[in-house]
Amino acid sequence: MEPPLLPSLLLHLLLLSTTITTTFSASSTTPKTPSPISSPTPPNSTTPKTPSSPSSSSLDPKQLRALQSLNIPTSKDPCTQPSLLPPNTTLCDSSKPFRHILSLRLANCSDDVALSFTALKSLSTLQSLQFFNCPIAPIRFPADLVASLHSFTCINSLRRLTGVWLARLQNLTDLTVSNVQVNASGPFVILGNMKKLRSVTISHANLTGSLPRHLNLNLTHIDFSGNKLQGKIPSSITLLENLESLNLSSNSLNGEIPTSFGDLISLKNVSLASNSLSGAIPESMSAIPGLAHVDLSSNQLNGTIPKFLSDMKSLKHLNLANNDFHGVVPFNVSFISKLAVFKISRNSNLCYNHSVLSSKLKLGISPCDKHGLPMSPPPAKGDSSAEDSSDSDYDDSDGDDSDQKKDRHHGPSKVVLGVAIGLSSIVFLIIFLVLLSKWCG
Repeated sequence: MEPPLLPSLLLHLLLLSTTITTTFSASSTTPKTPSPISSPTPPNSTTPKTPSSPSSSSLDPKQLRALQSLNIPTSKDPCTQPSLLPPNTTLCDSSKPFRHILSLRLANCSDDVALSFTALKSLSTLQSLQFFNCPIAPIRFPADLVASLHSFTCINSLRRLTGVWLARLQNLTDLTVSNVQVNASGPFVILGNMKKLRSVTISHANLTGSLPRHLNLNLTHIDFSGNKLQGKIPSSITLLENLESLNLSSNSLNGEIPTSFGDLISLKNVSLASNSLSGAIPESMSAIPGLAHVDLSSNQLNGTIPKFLSDMKSLKHLNLANNDFHGVVPFNVSFISKLAVFKISRNSNLCYNHSVLSSKLKLGISPCDKHGLPMSPPPAKGDSSAEDSSDSDYDDSDGDDSDQKKDRHHGPSKVVLGVAIGLSSIVFLIIFLVLLSKWCG
């Protein structure tokens, strides 16, 4: 009776193995649901706080008509369902009998959108107004709206802006203007009367003139990058004890970095790249406790690289490439290895001690001879490390691409493993059947 039972048992084992293999393969090949990616928001923009409990009242009829005049769909209350307005969004208060708009964001505007003075007057409760990719003609804002606005953002929007137009927004705490042509003789024309300002970005705006000698002492963020500013960096800028981020890159600034630069005790990020600055790196910079990002690349800075940089505990990004530094690099491997970015290439008279640093680091400079001079011409640009392919490193990457690559790598390996288990089970059963037939025979 045993032989008839064996084929039945083997058949059950084969079916079980096939089921396990199919299930495992299906689970390993199921794609992961990607996490939603929120739309980008300028790092310095401020958004009014919304009440914790929504109100049952509807939007003020005047403001509803104002939104309609701006060709924003309002078939339903935009306060209770702002998702109906992509990519335009609104935030409202909880006042009764009618709610009022506190924040309005206009993005990717169509050609038929035009600002109306009447509509803007009805929207005088706005505290935050943002334009993204809306190249429409600006108009004079009503006085009530000017007084109410605390945050104004204009990115690739509003043609033919002037410094006088922006200067009227005197109650702003946050100003962001980028990729917009601004006709002004310098930043002071815009900022001179903004006594409440905390964060200012006027970048890639074709701004001319020089840096202001007097700025609001409560500023925490300054970005004047990508303009045509000239002259020296005024020493008065070091009075900004609350300043955390300073970006003056890609201008035509000259002269030396102020010797009192270390008075910026709150500074975390600084980029002075792509100017015509000369002289040495001020020693006072070592006194800034939280300084993590320093980009001085593509200038005419000279002298030796100061050793005090290696004593800065918070430093993570250091870019000194494309300057006129000379002498021996004063850093060891432990200091360089703790940095996320380290660039010193294209300094023709700079060299490294080959007994301290290995050539495998690919620093883009030559080793030193016994006299502390480069032994040979610096490597060609193509031989430098991948990090040296770009001078400026002011913006940090978020690493999402590498995570996605890891996910893609692990997916196929599970499929292969599942197939391998299934095939192994089938081979094992075939061998078992052959041996069993011989044994029964």
